[in-house]
Amino acid sequence: MFVKSLPLLSGRLLLALSAIFFLLTFGSFSSAQAQSLSKEDRERARIMLESAKDDIKKNYYDPTFRGMDLEARFLEAKEKINKATSNGQMFGIIAQLMLDLKDSHTFFLPPPRAASVEYGWQMQMIGDKCYVVAVKPGSDAEAKGLKPGDLIQSVVGYTPSRDSLWVLQYLLYTLRPQGGLQVVAQSPGAAQPRQLELLAKVGPTKRVIDLASFEGSDYFDLIREAENEARVNAHRYYEMGDEVFLWKMPQFDMPKTQVDDMMDKVKKRKALILDLRGNGGGSEETMLRLIANLVDHDVTIGELKRRKETKPLVAKTRGENVFKGKVVVLVDSRSGSASEVFSRVMQLEKRGTVIGDRTAGAVMRSRSYDHRIGTDVVVYYGTSVTDADVIMSDGASLEGVGVTPDELKLPTATDMAAGRDPVLARAFELIGMKIDAEKAGTLFPVRWK
Repeated sequence: MFVKSLPLLSGRLLLALSAIFFLLTFGSFSSAQAQSLSKEDRERARIMLESAKDDIKKNYYDPTFRGMDLEARFLEAKEKINKATSNGQMFGIIAQLMLDLKDSHTFFLPPPRAASVEYGWQMQMIGDKCYVVAVKPGSDAEAKGLKPGDLIQSVVGYTPSRDSLWVLQYLLYTLRPQGGLQVVAQSPGAAQPRQLELLAKVGPTKRVIDLASFEGSDYFDLIREAENEARVNAHRYYEMGDEVFLWKMPQFDMPKTQVDDMMDKVKKRKALILDLRGNGGGSEETMLRLIANLVDHDVTIGELKRRKETKPLVAKTRGENVFKGKVVVLVDSRSGSASEVFSRVMQLEKRGTVIGDRTAGAVMRSRSYDHRIGTDVVVYYGTSVTDADVIMSDGASLEGVGVTPDELKLPTATDMAAGRDPVLARAFELIGMKIDAEKAGTLFPVRWK
């Protein structure tokens, strides 16, 4: 399983990222909701730390743990937990133990926070610069004038880069959500940047969940949350006569039968535009089946280097049932993992044209491990652990490198401000159709929770 990607840390950024980590985990910014640390909280953290160590020790693809002394780091982390003063600090200590491996797919998934946080805006690397790409209507960010196309010069004092943005987002969204963010932004054409204090929408949630009764509110809250996530991350598509099937694929999460069903729709058209922008990865099975529906022969994608073996990763073709029309694949800086492997296969097999931005460069293979503490009252948490390195059929690794598109095509700040999508418009042009960037920008509006 290729899970949602977190790019490999380069050595030159370790010091800066450690500073970000320290500031947000131990520093003075206000967290979404203050928490007092109980004896039970500290014991739970010790159990989580032990689980994280065991998951790495038993399953990590490199038996040397990339040269890290796992036992020594574990003991050091345990001592830090004994001295921690908040849940945020303890979760950060566990997360740091896993981040020290400098591996894009090995990380800690902490329990749900005592408060949910929605910042009301999204940022993304476009080329080598960070921009606002979406602002939620009614948010504090909108009220204070933040707009798509604004250049982000700093967030909580740090300038995002391709190497560092992921860790900043991991901290802000997962480990240490904040009630507000200090942001320096500059609008297109503006002479000077402006400093903003953007407040988040904070709502109560539960870190422990009572599932003793199916009639309890916690049970139905989980169902509603799952439905909300499914709506935001739903696959979207347009069938445009006999000419083109446009598929916005947010993640690789379909079983083989659903991939085949979707591709049976595609086969009725002359061209497929597959939009993998923002797709962080997902299921290996989905990726293999999608390739099987597009290439008329078995494809050896590459080699999986595991702890005790190396084996080929092969997509078995559907033969005569494959789609034979044109294929254009859209990618961006958030396209990771399975998205990158798929896109590179399209290039190596000369099966499709890849356009957009350079991808994330996070292409290890991993498995997730779910854990729980308690019975009726349950605390959920988990880990993601790399179980294999992926070497493509050309002998190269995409980890830390990414996929360079056949055609580099980036939206400008003014494009984003105006809601235009020149990348999708160019995809239509490549298959012989005409759609302007303004129209293309309306096809897949951002979905908010």
